[in-house]
Amino acid sequence: MQPFFTQYAARLTAALETADWGNVELLADDLLAAWRGGRQVFLCGNGGSAANAMHIANDLIYGVAAPDGVGIRVNALPANSAVLTCLANDTGFDRVFATQLAVLANPGDLLIVLSGSGNSPNILAALEEARRRGAKSYAVLGYSGGKAKALADVAIHFPIDDMQISEDLQLVVGHMLMRWLCSRKDSLTED
Repeated sequence: MQPFFTQYAARLTAALETADWGNVELLADDLLAAWRGGRQVFLCGNGGSAANAMHIANDLIYGVAAPDGVGIRVNALPANSAVLTCLANDTGFDRVFATQLAVLANPGDLLIVLSGSGNSPNILAALEEARRRGAKSYAVLGYSGGKAKALADVAIHFPIDDMQISEDLQLVVGHMLMRWLCSRKDSLTED
């Protein structure tokens, strides 16, 4: 068993060591600006990426604020099962995130999509809706980056053909952002 685990760890380590963190830095700056400006941040994904979207939303709402501050205004679009099932039934699963954005997003807000393949129709529709609403979009992607790589305003792409490592990297990015934002709390009161 140990060689299997060692190989997995080696693939994850290689992805981390060869990553270009420049676009994560751009996202960090935009998240700080959204926090300062009271703008909203939306996250979405499917399956494990949906769970990661909810996890990262928790970190941005509470994790950056604990124990005594105010977090970022974040909405994990896959979190409300009543809304998801209603929209999937009435508008189709391809529109479950885009329809929420059409109601909730404002110009200057941020959308962060999480996807292994970058080709899920509901992710692509969300990116298109963000553009229509004037929200800036980021995509954290694996594999080739799919169609989302070109559709997002900024792609954070880890070119690894492994869904689980792609999902691991989504949380790594989320935790990096949370820790960096925590270190910037004092700057919220700067002019």
